Amino acid sequence: MPPHLGHGIGLRTKHYPQLLDGTLRADWFEVISENFMIDGGRPLVVLERARETAPVVLHGVSLSLGSVDPLSEGYLQRLRALAQRIEPAWISDHLCWGSLGGRHAHDLLPLPFTEEAVRHVAERVARVQDALGRRILVENVSSYVAFAHSTMPEWEFVTAIAERADCGILLDVNNIHVSARNHGFAAERYVAGVPAARVGQIHLAGHTDLGTHLLDTHDGPVVEAVWRLYEDVVARCGAVATLVEWDDHVPEADVVLAEAERARAIEREVLRAGSVAA
Repeated sequence: MPPHLGHGIGLRTKHYPQLLDGTLRADWFEVISENFMIDGGRPLVVLERARETAPVVLHGVSLSLGSVDPLSEGYLQRLRALAQRIEPAWISDHLCWGSLGGRHAHDLLPLPFTEEAVRHVAERVARVQDALGRRILVENVSSYVAFAHSTMPEWEFVTAIAERADCGILLDVNNIHVSARNHGFAAERYVAGVPAARVGQIHLAGHTDLGTHLLDTHDGPVVEAVWRLYEDVVARCGAVATLVEWDDHVPEADVVLAEAERARAIEREVLRAGSVAA
């Protein structure tokens, strides 16, 4: 699995000036792959500057691993070219679908948790890894509806895909909490059911409580329940590269960096308190 890079932040346009003038420093940066799959321009200048100062991870949002549409060869070629240019620490995308008939929903839509879906998605992940010449990490998404014909819990679904495709897992702790509340399962069971050795990265983020359900908005600080769940993840998985996502109502970089520092402190305290679970 990937190395422990520390505690990073998602690089957003609001923070570009600080990056360019040398005042923004983080353990590592995660960027949205599609924003930089271009031939030139300011975004690539910024990305190359970020890569000069810290490790960078490419995080995709439109690979549509669960779709029945053919994988886009053009997309994979552009992503591979970007990876060759930037040399990211790793590449990740989501366990979801977002396209049908060549049209994109611009959303991360959930999959049915079935053996058929496991075979389909694992085969596509393997093809992506062959095209890129490297392993990728796949991320669990938050969801608001469930499929009546699912035959396994989500953590078994994620595990089966990771093991069959021989890929890593990007464990989004906020997404686990959101889905657990929305669907009525215990978030702790999810954490206990994921193979620790496959977890190569962790996401933390904020969400919005709408009363009837939680909405994954990434527009505020990490809530206390997610911090507590992160403690469970560290106790199970040990020290894993952790990133704070903040995508709407983005504050000054110091605010996001403070969240990353809290994650660092929690990791330190959990590891100091006892051994990592087997």
